[in-house]
Amino acid sequence: MQFRIEKKDPGSQARAGVLETAHGKIHTPVFMPVGTVGSVKAVHQRELKTDIGAEIILGNTYHLYLRPGTGILEKAGGLHRFMNWDGAILTDSGGFQVYSLSGRRKIKEEGVRFQSHIDGSYHFFTPEKVMEIQRSIGADIIMAFDECTDWPVDYNYAKASMEMTHRWLDRCIQHLEKVPPKYGYEQSLFPIVQGSTFKDLRKQSAEYIASRNADGNAIGGLSVGEPAELMYEMTEIVCAILPDDKPRYLMGVGTPANILESIALGVDMFDCVMPTRNARNAMLFTSEGTINIRNAKWKDDFSPLDPLGISYVDTMYSKAYLRHLFVANELLAKQIASVHNLAFYLWLVKEARKHILEGDFASWKSIMIPKLSRKL
Repeated sequence: MQFRIEKKDPGSQARAGVLETAHGKIHTPVFMPVGTVGSVKAVHQRELKTDIGAEIILGNTYHLYLRPGTGILEKAGGLHRFMNWDGAILTDSGGFQVYSLSGRRKIKEEGVRFQSHIDGSYHFFTPEKVMEIQRSIGADIIMAFDECTDWPVDYNYAKASMEMTHRWLDRCIQHLEKVPPKYGYEQSLFPIVQGSTFKDLRKQSAEYIASRNADGNAIGGLSVGEPAELMYEMTEIVCAILPDDKPRYLMGVGTPANILESIALGVDMFDCVMPTRNARNAMLFTSEGTINIRNAKWKDDFSPLDPLGISYVDTMYSKAYLRHLFVANELLAKQIASVHNLAFYLWLVKEARKHILEGDFASWKSIMIPKLSRKL
């Protein structure tokens, strides 16, 4: 994997770059649609590629391990072939999913014992096991196994968890050297910075992760309930330490405003379920603000979903029609809304990139954030 920075914004820490993988180039800043089980909910792969313009999507180790299982994925020749996706893929290690199973898991130094949310069966993830699973999945970018802590969290627990995450990282790196890639191309391991919202822990973790000289680095353990200001503060601390010439990935973030603020701090990569999850619940993100399309005010509004015509669905369907579909509980409603929201998120980061290249990102951001944050 190769990464080069094309331009830095003079008014912020934002950067525009190009990330090259075995499955194509990724232009940063980038938003990665979440395809947890090998499918971006309510959106098929052709739309992702041609209509939404996704260059990379995200899958999840925990979910793919449970279903369909590594045996099926290996027989298929990896996740790319299984789901017929020729773009890049990043897989989360499952650390966040295990974190979310708070009543069904037990964490210790060796690894994590957890119960499947599907059938209650017991499984054990170690750093070594997670590396083997991600070899079988075959993603271009794979994540180190980590513990994502709650917020708020006790300082001593956060410190012990961070130190264990660092030890797990070393085990991931050592095991990858013993287990070669399965499908004829290299995979890049991204370590994850932890430390909750404690400045000294974030600095320690960022320094440790930077010392491992990985192809790229991730920032985890944020967007888990803490105020946005704290998230930005931790992100700024970490970005100042992580290598400037490697991509930085802020995991699980976030709203359109969160993304623009984080780009300004030096983040290159984002993922979040928000665009598709909110779409399925009738919440649209637009260039003018957010819309609850179920509201009666839209029942006779025949204007496009977004005045900029960001995606093909924006010009094909009106607000009134989409509201009708949601009220009638038609499946097409969720498909249209999901395509729209993902296209909007991809448009947003592409616009950010354009303004970084033009040198006026900071001033553009100051205009966009108030618009994106209002409810229509």
